[in-house]
This record gives sequence, C-alpha cells and structure tokens, in this order.
Amino acid sequence: MGTLSQKEKENAVNEVRILASVIHSNIIGYKEAFFEDSTSSLCIVMEFADSGDLMNKINSHIKSKTYLKEEELWKMYIQIASALKVLHSLKILHRDLKVNSQVT
Repeated sequence: MGTLSQKEKENAVNEVRILASVIHSNIIGYKEAFFEDSTSSLCIVMEFADSGDLMNKINSHIKSKTYLKEEELWKMYIQIASALKVLHSLKILHRDLKVNSQVT
C-alpha cells in the first residue's frame, strides 16, 4: 500500500467494503481485512474455495483426459449465473469466478 497513490488506496478500501457487503452462497465470503505495518500491505481474508477455480477444474480434466459430466456442468452454470445475477443487481462486475462443488 505504501507505493500506491491516494486514489489507488481509496479504491482498495472501497473494494473491501464491497466484498463485505455481498453475501451469497455462490460468492466467496469476505472474512476480514487488516493492514500489515511491517510490509505496508492490505490483507484481505476470504472464505477458502476448496474446489478451486473453474480453470483448475477444466485443466484437471484435460490432464486426466476425462470430461465433465453434463449434470456437473449445469450445476456450475447455475451457480455462476445465480452469483452474477446478484452482483449485477448491485451494479458490481466480478472478475474472479469460482465454483463450489458442495453447493447443489
């Protein structure tokens, strides 16, 4: 944070506020944020995404030469669409989508 402009610092704090305000089962949850003095870093603690991201899931299937089941694809699609609907209704554009295999 020490090398950021004032505007960049304000944007970072604003992102933390946005993260804290959005609660949805298909959106990784915000836990807390703190400033680390020794490194001049803003640390944001988020819920753990045990299933990783969509690219990891795709790459895993490519590596093992397997296909995603249609049912699994539909579940992921519905999760993503549901989360995006909530975000877009709040006029938020999200850039880091994940899927949760635990949510049905």
